[in-house]
Amino acid sequence: MMSKELSAKNLTFSYEADSPKILDNVNLIIQANTFNILYGPSGSGKSTLMKVLYGLYPEFAGTIQSGQVLIDAQDLADLKPGAIVKKIAFLFQNPLNQFAMTTVDLEFKFTLENLALPKADMAQRIKTALAQLHITDLRYRKIDTLSGGELQRVALAITLAMDSQFIILDEPFASVDLTSRQQLLALLKDLQVNHGKTILLADHDLSGYADLVDHLYQFDQGKVQEIADFSVVFAKFQHFDQQRRFPLPISADDCVLNFKDLSYGTGESPLVQNANLPLLQGKMVLLTGANGSGKSTLFKTLTRLHPFSGTIYYQQEEIRKIRPKQYAQKVALIFQNAQMQYLRLTLQEELDLSLAHAHHPEIWTPAVISDQLQALHLKGLEDHIVYQLSGGQQKKLQILEMLIVGTPVLLLDEPLAGLDMASIQVVLPMIATMAAKQQQTIIMISHQLTGVLNFFDYHLALADKTLSYQEVLAYQSIN
Repeated sequence: MMSKELSAKNLTFSYEADSPKILDNVNLIIQANTFNILYGPSGSGKSTLMKVLYGLYPEFAGTIQSGQVLIDAQDLADLKPGAIVKKIAFLFQNPLNQFAMTTVDLEFKFTLENLALPKADMAQRIKTALAQLHITDLRYRKIDTLSGGELQRVALAITLAMDSQFIILDEPFASVDLTSRQQLLALLKDLQVNHGKTILLADHDLSGYADLVDHLYQFDQGKVQEIADFSVVFAKFQHFDQQRRFPLPISADDCVLNFKDLSYGTGESPLVQNANLPLLQGKMVLLTGANGSGKSTLFKTLTRLHPFSGTIYYQQEEIRKIRPKQYAQKVALIFQNAQMQYLRLTLQEELDLSLAHAHHPEIWTPAVISDQLQALHLKGLEDHIVYQLSGGQQKKLQILEMLIVGTPVLLLDEPLAGLDMASIQVVLPMIATMAAKQQQTIIMISHQLTGVLNFFDYHLALADKTLSYQEVLAYQSIN
């Protein structure tokens, strides 16, 4: 029997019995064959609500203090995981959290085998889902070679292949370029209209949804409120064409990194060929390019985590000749996946570790750190386990701790993904201010351009296997 409704009834949830309520008497009804959006500030609890609706919580964390989740009038707590998966598919905010295998093909097969599908049905579902997402060429790729945008497309394709009635998506476009975002939104709407699917999606950027959504819900301070007239909300998230002019580097005399005939790729596929350009000392550089163009791989190359041909110089010294430990103190990377950055258990332990390796400890006084935690809305979370923070909170902690370390060159891979605009307006000035004090060179990848461009000195673009400075950046801004 097809599920007709997914609902939360008087639902109250917290991670510990004596901790604050993350969900406070939530009532929510997601009707079958509708398109629903959930929005709210970073760290407000949207991901927690979605995991409770999917049955991950309280199975793996937290406690339902009161209320229940129902699917087709049946208590979710009474269903086995296998039965839930047949009714509800879930796309995590961090796609890596749902991958268990080494390649895309094996991940598809692992997921569908757990649904006990016949092999013939599996083969057709895999083929169809890959085609729908335009990623057939990724089928046999290793998971750890995919870009953030490619990972999200693969995760969505696997979610579609499950053919569940309800599809829950947590920030599915955080690392996706604008063109891909528009394509994926059209696909989700088609699944609802022409295939009877029910969509529940959490997002910070509400642009592009005005003509798609049946119901809009705001989540804040533990409660859900349906917005009756959501045209006013969507009016704040309209894209319009913009452009910004950047200067081109005039001299390479004061460069911190320099590329000579730099080439790299994945397997036999080249991503960049024969790049020759400098990265100037103490500047902020924005790096843009389509998903899969090789931006993240460039950062791995600059940190000696990926093979390359040609030569990279750090202050006129070839980086292959610098000892790895010494080089790691000069060029550091903020990973796209915040959890990969953590080495300790609690927020305070992470900060203490960063302070132990700080290049400019005199800058990072207890008062300064306290002020930054307050600005990032992380104050009071010092004893929290970092892996239990929300995606947005993890991002903000990751940025702060790497700024504290203060390496001469800091590479930031999609640090704004999953952050709401209010958080972005705090994070970017913090990066710019602290980088100037520490005389750091910042290179940042971002698909989010609204409110971002004025912080950067130069624009570096990666397209058609070519890495080059661009004088004009045309983009679509959010009104």
